Amino acid sequence: MRGLLRPDEGDPVISINENGQSPVVLVCEHAGRVIPQALGNMGLSPEDLTRHIAWDIGAEVVARRLSETLDAPLLLQRYSRLAYDCNRPPESLDAMPVKSEATRVPGNENLTPDARLARIRDIYRPFHDAVSELLDRRASQNITSLIVTMHSFTPVYRGIRRHLDLGVLHDRDTRLADLVLGLAGRMKDIVVRRNEPYGPQDGVCHTLNLHGGTRGIHHVMLEIRNDLIDQEAGQAQWAARLASVLEQAVSIIFPSTIVRTRLST
Repeated sequence: MRGLLRPDEGDPVISINENGQSPVVLVCEHAGRVIPQALGNMGLSPEDLTRHIAWDIGAEVVARRLSETLDAPLLLQRYSRLAYDCNRPPESLDAMPVKSEATRVPGNENLTPDARLARIRDIYRPFHDAVSELLDRRASQNITSLIVTMHSFTPVYRGIRRHLDLGVLHDRDTRLADLVLGLAGRMKDIVVRRNEPYGPQDGVCHTLNLHGGTRGIHHVMLEIRNDLIDQEAGQAQWAARLASVLEQAVSIIFPSTIVRTRLST
């Protein structure tokens, strides 16, 4: 079977600061909006490929800033969620959606089993293998880890305005989410809510459960409203806010761990 990605195309995984010593391991499944060459434009307009349906606007920059501030490793997904949504398992219909919000995705219609398998093999597996390998390597070096996945959401979805700034998402394990909700809730003029605008019932906790739940380590998914982080000033502001929250959370979960960040030096 032919592969999806050509030899001159980039690896699906971008690894940043892989030897970072923070307990925080950052993951950004919807960082990029690159469409593999073999898929053309997937039947979509250039405008569609810059919208939230193709990627999580601003999430990569905030994640990179957090990585630098916290000295945390970060794994980014290069390819668009339209080619494969790495926060969905292969059996999920949403992994290769035929419709995103109200937009038809012709390039995902009537996919053959081989076409689906090529995307799973070339995008999904390498990404999640990289997350597993990073966590396993840190465990072998006795480095404590917790997982934070970084996302953004559109302010208006299917015509309905979403009245929150930050969503803190979790499935069965609420430990880190509870802490983040309490700490972020102290910030002024910010609306923070649990399991909004999505929750486990929407199938959005795949990465958390696959890597955090199976290992029994703390994990949380953070969703920032994307109009708050679509410009540099907002990206810097939210990275600083979340770095402070995560630094405090780490000090509570691991009181014997010394966390050296740009905030505390």
